[in-house]
Amino acid sequence: MTRTILELQMISEELPVQSDRIAWAKFLQLTGIHPSKLVELIEMEWIIPAKAADKHYLFTRKDVFRVRKLIRICDDFSLTPTGGSIIVDLLERVQELERKVEELESGAE
Repeated sequence: MTRTILELQMISEELPVQSDRIAWAKFLQLTGIHPSKLVELIEMEWIIPAKAADKHYLFTRKDVFRVRKLIRICDDFSLTPTGGSIIVDLLERVQELERKVEELESGAE
């Protein structure tokens, strides 16, 4: 049975919109972080997840990357999440400044 374009549009309008956000359990799986440490990062406002209508946290892929980096740094240097978050923030700031320098250099040529 073939469906008309109008029927397919009506069906697609009924489907939920796919999200790029990551739910709590999937985030824990992707990062390997312990739930209590994740709560600590949220309380520090180092990660600020969105909240779904049902009050569940939703994270971004960037959050996954940052938390993985944080865990690696904390493990390698035996740091607390607070100490590791400072280092990750500084590394991100250095990357941002390097990008701006490259932009300025390419604009000056």
